[in-house]
Amino acid sequence: GSAVIAAMEGTRPMLVEIQALVSSSKFGNGRRTTQGVEINRVALLVAMLEKRVGLLMSGDDIFVNLVGGMTLDEPATDLGIVAAVVSSFRNIPIHQQTIVFGELGLAGEVRATSQAAIRIREAARMGFQRAVIPQNNLSGIEPDDRLEVIGVRSVVEALEALF
Repeated sequence: GSAVIAAMEGTRPMLVEIQALVSSSKFGNGRRTTQGVEINRVALLVAMLEKRVGLLMSGDDIFVNLVGGMTLDEPATDLGIVAAVVSSFRNIPIHQQTIVFGELGLAGEVRATSQAAIRIREAARMGFQRAVIPQNNLSGIEPDDRLEVIGVRSVVEALEALF
């Protein structure tokens, strides 16, 4: 699975690809391996997916990689990590021209992130056609004919919008 996120490095927006691979494990407990994102954050997000969405992945190996050797630790990457993991788990790709960002809470809620308008402007400038973002960020976004912006309140809504 693969998802593109709009991340911030200081005040500069960057579009970064997150890749995930979910594979059944030969052992009882699945491994979690990450590059570029914190392993504990991925484990927490997978546990939230199991509890709130009903995707049983505890016995699967999950590998998450931030393309390009980058390292990000901002909460807005959460929705991208979840999108890539679910894409791999369901074996359904996310449309190439879709961008995502948003922080996820333990209850599965999608929380607003800072500098959403800058992230959206960069996505439109780079030719993306669709953005799935926190509902609470919609008020600060100016309409752009080049980019369809979908606001979501929960991880379930986000997954419905993506798949």
